[in-house]
Amino acid sequence: MIKLRKKLTPARIIALGFAAVIFIGSFLLILPCSVKDGVDVKYIDALYTSTSAVCVTGLITVDVGTAFTPIGQFFLAALIQIGGLGVTTVGGFIIIAVGKKINLRGRNLIKEASNLNSGKGIILFIKSVIITTVFFELIGAVLSFLVFSQNYPPLEALGISLFHSVAAFNNSGFDNLGLSGELYSNVSLIPYQDNILLNLTTCGLIFFGGIGFLVIHEVINKRFRWKKFSMHSKVVIFMSTLLIVTGTLFIKLTEDVTWLGAFFHSVSARTAGFSTYNLGTFSNAGLLVIIVLMFIGASPGSTGGGIKTSTLYVLIQGIKAAATNKNEKGFRYAIPQGTFKKAAVITMIAFGVVISGTYLMLIMEPDIRFIDALFEVTSAFGTVGLSTGITGTLSVGSKILSIIIMYIGRLGPLTIATLWYFTKGERLEYPEGNIAIG
Repeated sequence: MIKLRKKLTPARIIALGFAAVIFIGSFLLILPCSVKDGVDVKYIDALYTSTSAVCVTGLITVDVGTAFTPIGQFFLAALIQIGGLGVTTVGGFIIIAVGKKINLRGRNLIKEASNLNSGKGIILFIKSVIITTVFFELIGAVLSFLVFSQNYPPLEALGISLFHSVAAFNNSGFDNLGLSGELYSNVSLIPYQDNILLNLTTCGLIFFGGIGFLVIHEVINKRFRWKKFSMHSKVVIFMSTLLIVTGTLFIKLTEDVTWLGAFFHSVSARTAGFSTYNLGTFSNAGLLVIIVLMFIGASPGSTGGGIKTSTLYVLIQGIKAAATNKNEKGFRYAIPQGTFKKAAVITMIAFGVVISGTYLMLIMEPDIRFIDALFEVTSAFGTVGLSTGITGTLSVGSKILSIIIMYIGRLGPLTIATLWYFTKGERLEYPEGNIAIG
């Protein structure tokens, strides 16, 4: 028992926690009370949907609005919320709510899962995360209700608004509008592509959910004073803004969409997964832009996936430093030693997962175009949820592959890599060799 506890590192406990929630969710979604009469939801589709929800992705093989009852949609929203906030954070909140204390092991788990520097202030952090989440999701639901109430009865519009707000803030591209046809992922918010209020509300929820709770709290506590922000917050805000602006320009340049549509997809592509245009009609150039945005993803400590904005920033600064023979720095701070190495490892593992996943999918789905397979796999890894329309046509093997990739994407490639870490390190030292590079 003691040996088992030693082997259960924080990374492994977090991984097991997410897996447990996924399997519990899959069984909840096939209960008679969760599925509408006359609808046949196979277990593989329930497992796929549960994984997509817990990993806050949004890829679907059955349409949420037409397949699941209000109870089933409630279960799905709960899975999205747990997945977005993190199993450990939700577990910590439940412990606090029932009046119990979080032990040292629990604090360490929450610290690891939330990318915190120390275990101090964990209770306050959990409370602030919950309050922040409720605040943004309620505002999002109210603003969304103003739109959906024009097309749905009040009670139904309320349910759709709450579901949409939860999905958007947690950067999960699910919708329960019940409008999807054969190719489930192609509809999303297309009927509302010109609705400015819903577009901006959704983008706002995605943006704040994607920059991370630590950044949100720092911005509020330091009263929006840029000079007082930490290096992390400056990097996250700068990179998020740069990627949104750059993505908007490139999408507008390659596709026949409005500026609002280009802006929406630039925001949504970095892990949210909502779409207001049929991506199946996008050019290869436009799809490539979105693939790059999906691969980069959101920011550390957020509800989103991808390699993260800060990872890209560190890579750029590291390459710049190597090319100019200067130290790695940014915003008048020195980048911590070893950060570039970590960023490079994360990026290479992520690249390997996407390329390997695409290769395997092309083997199992020989009729699918390369760009569609690459798009689908990158969307799964980045926990985005966008699709060119092939998700509903995937074989069982490809669905299982997507499930694994979504799981890896939600936990993070580095976390997955450390699951097999057993020893404390090298005990032997070897003589330094010589190897030619470049």
